[in-house]
Amino acid sequence: MKLKMIGLRYIVISFFFLVIVSCGNTTADNDNIIRSKVNINDNWAYLENNTEDIGVVLDQSNWENINLPHTWNALDATDLEPGYRRTASWYRKELDVPSIAASQIYQIYFEGVNIVSEVYINGKKVGGHTGGYIGFTIDITESITSGKNELLVRVDNGYNPEVIPSQKSDFFIFGGITRDVWLETLPKQHLTNLKITTPNVSNEKADLRATVKVSVLNSDTKIKAILTDANGAEVKSSLFDVVNGNSTISFENLKDIKLWDTDNPNLYTLNVQLLENDNVKDEISDRVGFRWFEFKDHGAFYLNGKRLLLRGTHRHEEHAGVGAAMTNDQHRADMELIKDMGTNFVRLAHYPQDPEVYKACDELGLLVWDELPWCRGGLGNDNWKKNTKHMLKEIINQNYNHPSIIFWSLGNEIYWLPDFEDGDNREHINIYLKELNDYAHELDPTRKTAIRKYYEGADIVDVFSPSIWSGWYSGSYKSYRKAVDQYKAEYKHFIHTEYGGSSHLGRHTENPITGEGKIQADGWEEAIVQTDVANIAQIGDWSENYIVDLFDWHLRISENDSTFIGNAQWAFKDFGTPLRPENAIPYMNQKGLVDRNNNPKDAFYVFKSYWNKTDPFTYIESHTWTERQGPKGLARDVSVYSNCPEVELFLNGESLGTKKRDIKSFPAAGLNWSLNFKEGKNKLVSVGKTVDGKEVNDELDIDYRFTKNGKAKGLKLDYELLDNGNYLVTAIAHDSNGLRCLDYEDRVYFQCLAGGETKKNLGTPTGSESIEMANGKASIEVKPFSKDEPLKMMVLNQSFKGTYLTIE
Repeated sequence: MKLKMIGLRYIVISFFFLVIVSCGNTTADNDNIIRSKVNINDNWAYLENNTEDIGVVLDQSNWENINLPHTWNALDATDLEPGYRRTASWYRKELDVPSIAASQIYQIYFEGVNIVSEVYINGKKVGGHTGGYIGFTIDITESITSGKNELLVRVDNGYNPEVIPSQKSDFFIFGGITRDVWLETLPKQHLTNLKITTPNVSNEKADLRATVKVSVLNSDTKIKAILTDANGAEVKSSLFDVVNGNSTISFENLKDIKLWDTDNPNLYTLNVQLLENDNVKDEISDRVGFRWFEFKDHGAFYLNGKRLLLRGTHRHEEHAGVGAAMTNDQHRADMELIKDMGTNFVRLAHYPQDPEVYKACDELGLLVWDELPWCRGGLGNDNWKKNTKHMLKEIINQNYNHPSIIFWSLGNEIYWLPDFEDGDNREHINIYLKELNDYAHELDPTRKTAIRKYYEGADIVDVFSPSIWSGWYSGSYKSYRKAVDQYKAEYKHFIHTEYGGSSHLGRHTENPITGEGKIQADGWEEAIVQTDVANIAQIGDWSENYIVDLFDWHLRISENDSTFIGNAQWAFKDFGTPLRPENAIPYMNQKGLVDRNNNPKDAFYVFKSYWNKTDPFTYIESHTWTERQGPKGLARDVSVYSNCPEVELFLNGESLGTKKRDIKSFPAAGLNWSLNFKEGKNKLVSVGKTVDGKEVNDELDIDYRFTKNGKAKGLKLDYELLDNGNYLVTAIAHDSNGLRCLDYEDRVYFQCLAGGETKKNLGTPTGSESIEMANGKASIEVKPFSKDEPLKMMVLNQSFKGTYLTIE
């Protein structure tokens, strides 16, 4: 936290536009009241009770002690029972306010409560909010007293077709107080609604304009604005008048400004002070990034006058074990891993996300597509329209000042699966979509509007993304070039968001299913009912090998197209969904480049090899493919993914030659070798050479056999002790000769019979009691109760009725 000293007073930056940690309530000289912001995440109580009667709530004794963020769906969304809890619960918090100042405002700021909330202070309702992904403030000034106060919040994530997103969306709607909560104080005469724009920016100079509101206006009220750089040095400052409670700040012809871009996300700070007789009465602040951007008609995207290929991914807000109730550290870790891949663009799907995410994007240099959660469900009734339009206003006002944001998306697949009669009527949808589009431009004329997969509205918004799922939901990935060329010509500003496919971590095959001869190869659009069209999603093997090839092909196309705006892969991390109970990991959408616990799959390194320019590496495909088989003398292909200009590969100490990387070559940009393994142990070593002569390497040990396994005859269990004191229990499918069945993919079920508990319902490759095997192997993490009690485990499926293991 940065504190600015004025005399003996500390000014705490306003919560409205910059998330900080406050030092608590403070008072200033001359009876001035100074802002404070205190995180109140700790020491809450939670009651799982759907009642609306506050009297009934207060009589309950079965409250559970918790800390925020919290969701009651952290585990039950991804357990093995169909559905998840969709109803209401209550939260309780004791607020200690030692003394009440008459000239002070007290309020609670919720960063996100999913999805409808009601807030009570000392038994009195003081407000509420509709919409689960947007922050809101509740004024509690008139309801609190000196001393202890009781804060109660009723939260409901039940079925409500009048609130977006639609319940038919392909993700969980986690219920709870899923983000941070703050107790804030501010003077009654204060600043609000700081909005910053940079209307004219060039390489030589820049303008800054800002508006701010004053709650109480006196005759001698002035505004002082101070622009400082990243080191705190003043760039410019000036005084401005207040007219009818509003002030306009204008700094023109700023020289030597360091621009904000994806490689150098330079940030400045605008401090705004409320002055009376030269005394600072209040102060708020936010950061500024100077940049400009342009979409060329039927062409590329430009940032600060330079062509920038948007290299993107998508992010859902959830993590193994906690669901949507992620900590700020977990949010930050997601965004840093996304940036580490070399990404410069992220679509926040399909809803606005935690403030920490936007803060990270500003700081890391990630351009943002921020999305109104109109996801499926069609057009609703009048109340639905009112809620949706209000939500758009909240999103834009809340996130207005972030330089990372370039798109306000108005929705995704909006006509799919209507919740209301005639909800898919295109004429009616277009009337409302145009209303939203005009409103978005009224609220923010500086950014572009966008939408995905609603063709009838493509000409309403500024930028359009059609649906292209080449090689997964339709057609072959080799049709991608044709799709891109067609849509570039058809749409004035065409971006491609969503492509990819599912992969089960550790599943590999020597011959991935490509669908050749079984699917219509030229198709590429996703169907609402996917069973209507033969596709790889149905007949594929979910191997990492196939997905690596699919992404490699897409990237080869996009990286070699000088007039393409860019694309965004779907999705960065595996995430939960109620619509996929039969997936390899039940209730998980496994299209991620990392699993739900941020462990990279092979595909992560494909993207990193194309996009990361600063961290030299080599990665041999694949570190989860260490047992292979085939006839003696049969050559196998091995790919190395690397961002080095040349790579040399060694097999068992012998060089197989050096190859130069060429992004026009497929696969692996030409870093692919055909080789013959010996039977038994083999060691592969890749050595990448950087431009400046440095070397980076990767190693992989492979057991190769010339004997093909037979039909699976049983399961066996083994274990290893992990560093955290837990056990990793592994099931292996074997044939009658004891060989691991590398082609066995059936589902198995784990159970801890005694002495511990499985790490279940996490939606990860080692955190589900029901999971499909990957090359005849499946594992689960188990936490023992004590060192003195034996741990007893079982694994079974329909074919093999039970295998048991006791760990003493």
